[in-house]
Amino acid sequence: MPIRVALGDDSIIVREGVRQLLAGDPGIDVVGAVGDLDSLRDVCDATKPDVLVTDIRMPPTSTDEGIRFAGELRDAQPQIGVVVLSQFSDPAYALALLDRGSDGRAYLLKERVHNRAELTAAIHAVAEGGSMIDPKIVEQLVHTRGQMDNSPLKELTAREREVLSEIAQGKSNLAIAESLFLTKRAVEKHINAIFLKLGLADAQDVSKRVTAALMFLADSGLKPYV
Repeated sequence: MPIRVALGDDSIIVREGVRQLLAGDPGIDVVGAVGDLDSLRDVCDATKPDVLVTDIRMPPTSTDEGIRFAGELRDAQPQIGVVVLSQFSDPAYALALLDRGSDGRAYLLKERVHNRAELTAAIHAVAEGGSMIDPKIVEQLVHTRGQMDNSPLKELTAREREVLSEIAQGKSNLAIAESLFLTKRAVEKHINAIFLKLGLADAQDVSKRVTAALMFLADSGLKPYV
């Protein structure tokens, strides 16, 4: 069965653009597209989508509606995955989205929207309870955290930093190997070294690893957006 997707964006151009983009994927069925928070709540209540794709800022206040609604869904309808499409590369927004865990959550910059493969990959990931974070966001988190004098990230090699960035994006070991032109065994060795150095060796599954990595990086002093 196709993944049922609801769209929320106050820009009708973006909204219809994403709708048309997703219409070309037979594995996705767009069940609603609206432009404000109240309508988004109504659509999710009425259609029970598998995934919500939403902007951060929408009426009525045009501040952080998308992030707040993602938090509401965590309690009211936890089975709904959320993909946030944002023009903001500030990591604080992503940290706010992931404040209660990364499972079923994705954060992509709107500049990626033209790439249907990336958007649909995020939709499929959150529909399955996984996660995906835009590489630019992860890069900023790693850089900020790495600048701190007491950061354990300073113990990581350059290659281990690259692998950590890939982990935090929610990629599998095989995907990391393909991205960095490494063998899967080499990736596994790097990951073991990373989590040993960061004190996260007990995080076994992908979702826990992503959450642990992002929460560790968030300790850079960046606070969730409120």
